[in-house]
Amino acid sequence: MRTIRVVLLLALIAVLAVVPLKAQGKSATVSWLQEPDSLSPLYTSMTFGFYTYQLYLSPAWTFDKNLNASPVLVTEMPSSENGGISEDGKTFTLKLKEGLTWSDGDPLDSADFIFTIDMIMNDANAVNSRNPYDLLTSYSAPDATTVVLEFAEAYAPWQATLFTSVLPQHVLQPVFDAEGTLDNADFNRNPTVSSGPFVFDEWSVGSFMRFSANESFALGRPILDTIVVTFVPDDVTYVAGLVAGDADVGTFVAFSDVPVLKDAGLNVEILPSGYNEGWYLNVSAERGHPALQDVRVRQALAMGFDRFSFNEDLNYGATFVPSGFWENTPYDNPDIEPWPYDPEAAAALLDEAGWVDSNGDGTRDKDGVELVLRFITNTRGIRMDLQALAQQQLLQIGIGTELINYPSDVYFNDYAAGGPISTGQYDIAELSTNPVFPDPDSARWLCSEIPSDENPTGANDNYYCNEELDALFREQAATTDTAARVEMFHQIDQIMHDNVIWIGIWHDADVWIHNPRLLNAEINAAFPFWNAHNWDIAG
Repeated sequence: MRTIRVVLLLALIAVLAVVPLKAQGKSATVSWLQEPDSLSPLYTSMTFGFYTYQLYLSPAWTFDKNLNASPVLVTEMPSSENGGISEDGKTFTLKLKEGLTWSDGDPLDSADFIFTIDMIMNDANAVNSRNPYDLLTSYSAPDATTVVLEFAEAYAPWQATLFTSVLPQHVLQPVFDAEGTLDNADFNRNPTVSSGPFVFDEWSVGSFMRFSANESFALGRPILDTIVVTFVPDDVTYVAGLVAGDADVGTFVAFSDVPVLKDAGLNVEILPSGYNEGWYLNVSAERGHPALQDVRVRQALAMGFDRFSFNEDLNYGATFVPSGFWENTPYDNPDIEPWPYDPEAAAALLDEAGWVDSNGDGTRDKDGVELVLRFITNTRGIRMDLQALAQQQLLQIGIGTELINYPSDVYFNDYAAGGPISTGQYDIAELSTNPVFPDPDSARWLCSEIPSDENPTGANDNYYCNEELDALFREQAATTDTAARVEMFHQIDQIMHDNVIWIGIWHDADVWIHNPRLLNAEINAAFPFWNAHNWDIAG
């Protein structure tokens, strides 16, 4: 009996060690389907990583409920009227608020902004991307509250891309000086200071993170004392937890779960986010399948899987197949229609491309190479359901698929960490991404962003280079005339459609759920935690 009690006591202690105990005072719980891979903005490309580090790192400005830019660390938004943007659109002058501090009391000033750019641009740091800071010709801090950025050309996407976070020089400079890199800094998973509304307390891997109120936050001390972020990787358990009231905020649920959540009395908002679920095709001659070098094979993939019925059946008709990467924004080309489901036409394209089943094994082949593609995604339920259905339908036209699934923290790893997408270990990769919403800019298809050992920070994991497309992407970023920019994106959209380098699966507007007991939650799809300092809990 004594032995049993000891075992039970040890088991209880083990459970308590991973249960996110709420602090004294007001507390809210946020729940994610995927656990972030890092809390450093330099080293995460995961959506949930971006959402989570917003709790402890402030941007220079944020976006409010209506997606209007709103100052946080700056006194006002730079403009031509206040001298913050030069007449030629190349020079930006940021004026910081006086008296800003990190949570440990150390000053937060222009030196931190300069340090952030230094670390992003330093080759010793294998960051996710150096864009847009690689477009700068110079940057400086004339004084403690002024930051000046000089671009080679006018830079249109600045609101959505500049200083979405700022790093603490006083904490990380000694680490960089000692180790020569921030790649392995403990701060990446255990940040010791905060500029955001909350201060990081603890990360229990596989279970939760806890943050407590930052008394020195620039917009005032939060109403809540604690925010706990939990990780529930199973879709069914995740939705059940939201219905049971285990969390106050959640997102990324399947459209089919929306009726259940509404019936439970939860607030459900479907918000534009620029996201679209899609297939990214690896066109690298060295890393991808040779068949994907042929646009006819890529088009056959788009026409060989019935995306339309999938959305009607598994997404309950709540969404649709996007015609392009900028679906449901002013930048989407209205003249483009998604490739139709037409397996007979798809088979004819494969025949024309020389891929035939010469050995009768059920999959096509050419020059001794079987047309079997590595189809990868993470372990999200609806994506695995789609994989299984697509495998059946594609096989009917002679395309075989090897289905591979990774935990999210592996799937979204960068090139330096051996991430399967970044390093080209795939032929079809399914995920949901967006441009730098609410701006349409994207570095994903720039030729200079193709990742390699020499360029590990590259974001172009399609390994696709098209000089015409590249020139248009660069031109739009330097175009401040909105109408002209829209027209350029229509051309970009057409090129991407015709070359089939991305296949839209469903328009992935964000589904955000919050419990009615959470007060003042004004979530948007660009910076969902923009007003987390005003959140409150009823009762």
